[in-house]
Amino acid sequence: MLLKIGLPKGSLQEATFKLLSKAGWDFRVDARSYQPMVDDPEISALLIRPQEIPRYLEDGILDVGITGKDWIEDNGADVHEVTELTYSKATRNPIRVVLAAPENSQIEGPRDLAGKRIATEYVQLTERYLGAHGVRDASVEFSWGACEVKVPVLADAIVVNTETGNSLRAHNLRIVDTLLLSTTRLVANHSAWADPEKRAKIENLAMLLQGALNADALVGLKMNVEKSQLDAVVAQLPALKRPTVSPLYDNGWMAVEIIIEEKQARDLIPRLKRAGAEGIVEYPLNKVVY
Repeated sequence: MLLKIGLPKGSLQEATFKLLSKAGWDFRVDARSYQPMVDDPEISALLIRPQEIPRYLEDGILDVGITGKDWIEDNGADVHEVTELTYSKATRNPIRVVLAAPENSQIEGPRDLAGKRIATEYVQLTERYLGAHGVRDASVEFSWGACEVKVPVLADAIVVNTETGNSLRAHNLRIVDTLLLSTTRLVANHSAWADPEKRAKIENLAMLLQGALNADALVGLKMNVEKSQLDAVVAQLPALKRPTVSPLYDNGWMAVEIIIEEKQARDLIPRLKRAGAEGIVEYPLNKVVY
């Protein structure tokens, strides 16, 4: 069994390779190659623009791929969504696909686009959006990225994805409307999902990717506590958390271990120390599988 996977080339590539590494798969690619090497003989990978991955999945060229919900919608691809992967190139927040226009533009909504020129990578999505608002005579032109520089000389408005909005503001553009919110998805073609061996491999991949994402904002804490101080230390731990407590070789001491949100550690560790905990160790996690 060989599972053919499409990985996103471009701005999402580094974050994707980092996530896959935490999940247990080491993908490597040189600057001139589109075929990453991976330490798993059951996987064959191609590095492809995320815009194209849904189409290659639907056509059966790929078994599984990582791409954005935005590109699935733009392609109108009939694929099986395995799981949502809440990460992006800079944050864990969804991206927005937005209609944007110059600050001084008279465009206040989709109906103001009648007779206007719109530059976008999302041609099909934009055309469906215009049609849903009854706009029939706008011109939608495909752009190979960098849409922001095209207004107002080459286009009246743009439809782009944005994570922070910084690039739009830097080009004196304002968001007029949001077409959709999008997150990264692990998706498969229907034939691969129907194949028991491939489905099992895809499900394993999904489980471990989610485990890596779950662990991203968590850390482990372990410490030694004298028995007489145990109740005071445990009382400092976050509500609804149940620590692992086990005896040490010295009968007067206990080992306490817990997983918490990383942001909680800065306030919690000093309180634990004051309550009697000793030898406190904070450590990162690779995967947390619920």
